Amino acid sequence: MPEIAQPHPLRGAPTSPGRMSASTVLWVTLAVFAQESVWNFYDAQVPAELRQYLTSAGLVGLIMGMDNLLGVLIQPWMGFVSDRRAREGRGRWAIVLIGAALASIPFALIPWTGDLPTLMLCIVAFAATANAFKGVTETLVSDYLSPAHRGKAQGFVKAGVSLTIVVSALISLLVVDRSITLAFALPPVLMLVLLTTSWVFLGRRHSTAVAEAKEEDEPTDFTSPWAVVKDMVRDPSRARALLMLGIFCFAGMWSALRALMTPYGTETLGLSRGAAGGLALPGAIAFLLCVVPLAYASSRLGQIRAIRYGVGLFVVGLLIGFASPTVPGTVVSLVVTSIGYATFAVNALVALWDLAPSRHVVGTYTGLYTVASSTGAALGPALLGFTVDLTGWRFMLLDGALFAAITFVVFTRLARRVTPAA
Repeated sequence: MPEIAQPHPLRGAPTSPGRMSASTVLWVTLAVFAQESVWNFYDAQVPAELRQYLTSAGLVGLIMGMDNLLGVLIQPWMGFVSDRRAREGRGRWAIVLIGAALASIPFALIPWTGDLPTLMLCIVAFAATANAFKGVTETLVSDYLSPAHRGKAQGFVKAGVSLTIVVSALISLLVVDRSITLAFALPPVLMLVLLTTSWVFLGRRHSTAVAEAKEEDEPTDFTSPWAVVKDMVRDPSRARALLMLGIFCFAGMWSALRALMTPYGTETLGLSRGAAGGLALPGAIAFLLCVVPLAYASSRLGQIRAIRYGVGLFVVGLLIGFASPTVPGTVVSLVVTSIGYATFAVNALVALWDLAPSRHVVGTYTGLYTVASSTGAALGPALLGFTVDLTGWRFMLLDGALFAAITFVVFTRLARRVTPAA
């Protein structure tokens, strides 16, 4: 396995190379915010468009999950292409800007379709083109910020992403009922304006930023994403494979908790559908408030160790909810689990970048992160749902805690492999 030249952020506390640039973090966050605002509106309003032609909620859900499958297929390859461009000094911005422009067209055309085949064509075209640059945009964090600052920067990025829910909600609230065509036009316009603004301030020095991070004699002989995967599997320490497994498990349980909380609220707590859907709001607020402080704390503690503690907190939160099957108890449970998930959200991708054998494959590793998290998000709700079928809704949070405990074991083993003995 190729050696990493710099001190490993997961194995110790590397000396910080100066202060983190606030302006750089702002423009990178703005770029990720721009693309996520479109995805949030897509998730919020496209199901309603599909319901005009489909009566089956299962089919609607299947179509809405298709973007995850496309992400698994597309993002590792596009990440590899962007890595190659970065090595050649051309940077990743061309992929981001061209991809955003192409994705905007089918997205804006969605409300203009008059039949299901045309609507599906627009949905598939958007999902494919948007996935082509989604992971590339997220990789910009690793281009402009040193390893010592990536975790803290990721906290601001995740906070910005959480605000896209507000933007999507405002467009839905203020525009959708007045003009659905205008509502679908606003997110891509906002995306293009914000990405262009970010490029104006960052894109022109992208090749310089990449060149400054280039290591001497660093191996760059990976010829395809499959070569990167083979290197990961053959790694004697199995650290990267364990991290991918942990990402799969935690993403699956978080997705399952989100997907099944509303029926849990109606079946176990006796709430209405609307009230049950609102149970997640306190947790979302807790996530937004704690994500940046957690990022700063994790940079001192170490990403893997922080994630392990976050998974432990996630398990505790689920046990609180199981022990107190009331509305206040469930709200406390969701606040605690959201804080645990926030620790994972700000650190998992950074940890994977830090374990990458070369800085020249971080884009590919961003794509592999999508493979693990999207697969987990797709399978997690089904796994927990089948368990609920066997045990009943009353035991859903306990079932989730047992699955999350497996994730805790994975990160415990990983922490022992990447942390040197005292």
